Amino acid sequence: MIKWKPNETLLFWGLLAIEKALCLLILYKVAYTEIDWVAYMQQTTQFLSGERNYVMIKGDTGPLVYPAGFLYIFSGLNWLTAGGSNVHLAQWVYADFAVLTLYIILSLYFMSTKVPWYAAPLLLLSKRIHSIFILRLFNDPVAMLPLYFSIYALAKGKYSIASILFSLALSIKMNILLFAPAFALLMFQSVGLIQSIKNAGLAVSIQIALAAPFILSGFGAEYFTKAFEFSRQFFFVWTVNWRFVGEDLFLSREFALGLVVLHLGVVALFLGKWCRGFGGIFSVLKKGLFSNEARILDVDYILLSMFTSNLIGITFARSLHYQFYSWYFYTIPYLLFRTRLHLIFKLAIFVVIEYCWNVYPSTTSSSALLLSCHVVLLVALFVAPTAALGGQSDGSSGKRKKKE
Repeated sequence: MIKWKPNETLLFWGLLAIEKALCLLILYKVAYTEIDWVAYMQQTTQFLSGERNYVMIKGDTGPLVYPAGFLYIFSGLNWLTAGGSNVHLAQWVYADFAVLTLYIILSLYFMSTKVPWYAAPLLLLSKRIHSIFILRLFNDPVAMLPLYFSIYALAKGKYSIASILFSLALSIKMNILLFAPAFALLMFQSVGLIQSIKNAGLAVSIQIALAAPFILSGFGAEYFTKAFEFSRQFFFVWTVNWRFVGEDLFLSREFALGLVVLHLGVVALFLGKWCRGFGGIFSVLKKGLFSNEARILDVDYILLSMFTSNLIGITFARSLHYQFYSWYFYTIPYLLFRTRLHLIFKLAIFVVIEYCWNVYPSTTSSSALLLSCHVVLLVALFVAPTAALGGQSDGSSGKRKKKE
C-alpha cells in the first residue's frame, strides 16, 4: 500500500487534462483508420431519407443491427459532419466523448472507499482504448457513456433517472444487457418490488418511444428482430477471445449453448455472494417484497456488483471484437483492486489484458491468455471477503469513511 496521497482535486482534474492532451496528440499525429464510420453514415443517411424498414437499412459492413438510439445519435453526427465527410470533426467529438467518459469514471472511482488513488492513473494507459475512440470512431464507447451515468445516478439514489439512463444506453447497443443482472438486483434492494416494476416499465416505455417511427410505419416487427437480434452469428476471423478453440467449435451451436449455461451459472453464484452481505438471498427477497422504504446502497457494493456482472458476460461472450474492449476497460483497475491479489499480480493482469487486446490479429496464445486473465480475476473476486453491506435510508447522511 502506497501511503503518500496527492490532493484529490488536483489528481482528478490533472488526469482529465492529461487525457485531453493525449487525445489531441493522437488526433493530430496518428492516421485515422476507416472501419465502421462510413457504414454508420450510410445507415443514418438512409434513415434520414425516410427509410423505416430496419431490414432495408444497410451499409458497406452489412445490415443495421443496433437499436434506434444509435440511429438518432449518429444521425446527429451525420448532420454535424456533413454526411460523415468531415472525419476530423468527428474525431474531435470523440475526443470529447473520451474525456467525458473519464470524467464520470473518475467520479465513480473517487466516490469509492475501497480503491486507492493510484488505480486512477491506470485509466489513461490504454493504447487500444484511445484507438477505439479517436482513430476508429466505433459506437461502443458511445453506448457506455450513459451507462456510467446510470451507475452514478444509482449511487446517488436517483433510481428513476438511473433507469432512464440505463434504457438510453441499451438503445445504442445491446451489450448493456450484461449489466442487467446486477442492475435489477440493486434496484430491487434499493426500492423494493413495486417501484422496481415501475422503473422497469419506464425503461421499456423509453424503448417503445424510441422505436415509435418504425412501429407507426408498420415495421415494428422488423425493428425489434434486427435491433435486438440474439441469434446473430459472429465471424471467427474477428474473434479476440476464442481463437484457441478452433473455427469448427467456435461456430457450433453446442459451444454457444455451453457459454450461455456458464454465463448464467456464474451470475447465479455471484448473486448469492452479493446477497450474503445482506443476510442472504431470502433476506434480500423478504426486504424487497415487504418493505417500501428506499435505501441508498453502499457505492462500492454498487460498483463491484455492476462491474462484475459485466465482466462475467464478457468472459463468456460468444465472441469479442476489438472495439468491445471499451465495454469493460475502465472497470478493470477497480475490479483488480477489489481482490486480495498482490499489487504486482494486479498490475501484471492489467498489462497482460492490454497486451492481448493489442495483438492483431489475435492468436491462439493471446486469446487463451485473455481468457485466463478474465477467469483469474473472476475467481479472485469470488473468493474475496464479503462485507456486511447494510443499506441506508434516504434520510440518512450517507457519510462514508475516508479512503485509506
